[in-house]
Amino acid sequence: MSGFTTRFAPSPTGYLHRGHAFSALTAHQAALEAQGRFLLRVEDIDRTRSRPEFEASILEDLAWLGLTWEAPVRRQSEHMAHYAAALEQLAGRGVIYRCFRTRREVADAIASAPHGPMEAFTGAPLPADEEARRIAAGEGFAWRLSLSAAEAALGGFGDLWFLETGAGPAGEAGAIVARPQVGGDVVLARKDVGVAYHLAVVVDDALQGVTHVIRGHDLFEAAHVQRLLQALLQLPTPTYRHHGLLTGPDGRRYAKRDQAETLRALRERGVTAEDLRRDLGF
Repeated sequence: MSGFTTRFAPSPTGYLHRGHAFSALTAHQAALEAQGRFLLRVEDIDRTRSRPEFEASILEDLAWLGLTWEAPVRRQSEHMAHYAAALEQLAGRGVIYRCFRTRREVADAIASAPHGPMEAFTGAPLPADEEARRIAAGEGFAWRLSLSAAEAALGGFGDLWFLETGAGPAGEAGAIVARPQVGGDVVLARKDVGVAYHLAVVVDDALQGVTHVIRGHDLFEAAHVQRLLQALLQLPTPTYRHHGLLTGPDGRRYAKRDQAETLRALRERGVTAEDLRRDLGF
């Protein structure tokens, strides 16, 4: 077995569809060709939308497709201590801060930014006395990554890059200079939720020994901020391979709202796993 390790990491917030099948098959085939490892990770940190029945369906759908994976399956909800430790490490480096703005306030701040609504949000910690008062009052907050503090801690972002062996949305490939600025001061955790996507993914990939991240190019921009977190936490950087997204007859990419194209619905219509694999190019 080679040192190649990749993963498929769905969220149990709905049923899998054709697009998920394509991504899972792409990663699984890459692992087979490299004589490496294929892992399944359930990203269930969204406690309000994750459902046991969706997780059960994920396992059923992937087995129906003919995929195999190592046991046990890693469930993010069972590893919150790992994410808390990473957050504490970032706090120790002084690169995160409490943000008390609501989502609406953040959206308003972005809309009123000097360069227009496409600018990412950046903020700063509150004065110590005001922060203490709001914490004492029980106000909600998010832990945000401070781009300015992170840049200072690393002595700049110039040495940050990652290898792209697939292609980003605009055909980006090869050695990509990381641009963490595209995400702004991203949320890493919330008061009521122990961790957010970027931090959990970076920690999981490192702990699971993932060497190759294979996923849709809708997550290409995420690689930029994830590369920054890897540097701050002194974690290895995997090789990235982003692929195109499947679209339906209307030209829109498949989403969990497309109930007619879920794998469950396809099976009910008599589509076999062999039919679907062939249709997807496998």
